[in-house]
Amino acid sequence: MRTSSSSISAWRARLIVLIWLFIAWPVYPATLSPSPVMLANVYHAGAALNDYWVSEKYDGVRGYWDGEKLRTRSGAVIDAPAWFTAGWPKTPMDGELWAGRDQFELASATIRQQPADDQAWHHIRYMVFDVPGHAGTFDERIPALRKWVAQIDQPWVQPVLQFKVANEAELKRKLDEIVQGGGEGLVLHRGASLYRAGRSDDLLKFKPFDDAEARVVDHVPGKGKYAGMMGSLLVEMPDGTQFRIGTGFTDEQRRNPPPVGSLVTYRYQGMTSGGKPRFARFMRIRDEP
Repeated sequence: MRTSSSSISAWRARLIVLIWLFIAWPVYPATLSPSPVMLANVYHAGAALNDYWVSEKYDGVRGYWDGEKLRTRSGAVIDAPAWFTAGWPKTPMDGELWAGRDQFELASATIRQQPADDQAWHHIRYMVFDVPGHAGTFDERIPALRKWVAQIDQPWVQPVLQFKVANEAELKRKLDEIVQGGGEGLVLHRGASLYRAGRSDDLLKFKPFDDAEARVVDHVPGKGKYAGMMGSLLVEMPDGTQFRIGTGFTDEQRRNPPPVGSLVTYRYQGMTSGGKPRFARFMRIRDEP
C-alpha cells in the first residue's frame, strides 16, 4: 500500500504540533492538586457593605497550611524552614506569605528558593486571614483565628486585621489610604459565609485597577533599545482571546522572559470593544510550580 506525499505532510504537521504542545505546556506531577482555597471576585459598587468585613489585601504569595505542610494556591509544597511552622496546629489555616508593602519580589524569590534560605525567611510573615477547618461563619471564624494565632505565639504569624466600614465613601477613603501607603488594595469578606473553595461574591477584592491571569503563548522579539531581547508577550486568556503585553518588564525580565506555557498576572483598565484588556501591563509570574 502506497502513502501519498500529501498524507505524509499532513501527518508530519500534526506531529510537529503535538511536539510543540508537549514542550510549551507545563507538565505537573499527577499527584499535584490545587489547594482548596476561597478565591475573590472583583468588588462591584452597590454591594451590601454591612454584610462584609474589610481588610488590607496583602501583596505576597498565598500560603495554605493543610495541617502538616505549607502549600501554594496550586498545591505545591513550600519549602519553609522547620522553625517557621514549628508548633502550628494540625488544622488548616489560610493566609499570605508577605515581606511587607511593595516587597512582592522578595517574598516570591524567598518562597521559591530550594533549599530554603533561612536568613531570607526571617523577613517573611504569615498573615492569617481564615481558618478553613472551622465549620462556622466568617463572623465566628474571626475570633477562632485570633485565638489560634495567639496560641501559636510566634511574631511572624499574625492575624489579618478585619474591620467594618459604614458606606462606600468610607471604603474608598480606606482604599486610598492603603494604596498611598504602598499597599495593593482591600479584601471584603461576607460575614455570614462558610469557608468554601472556589470563586464567589463571599470574597471580593477592591483595587484601583483590574488584574487577571493569562497563559504565555509566545515571545515577540524587541526592536530598537530592546533589540535582542523580548519586546512583548503574546498571551492567551481562558476564553482563547490572545493579546500582547509590552510594558511593565524590567530589562532583566526582557532578557529572561516568563517561559511559554507559564501563567502571568497583568493589570489593565477595562476592556476594548473587541474584548481585549486595555493598557495591559505585566505584573508578575503567578505563583505556580
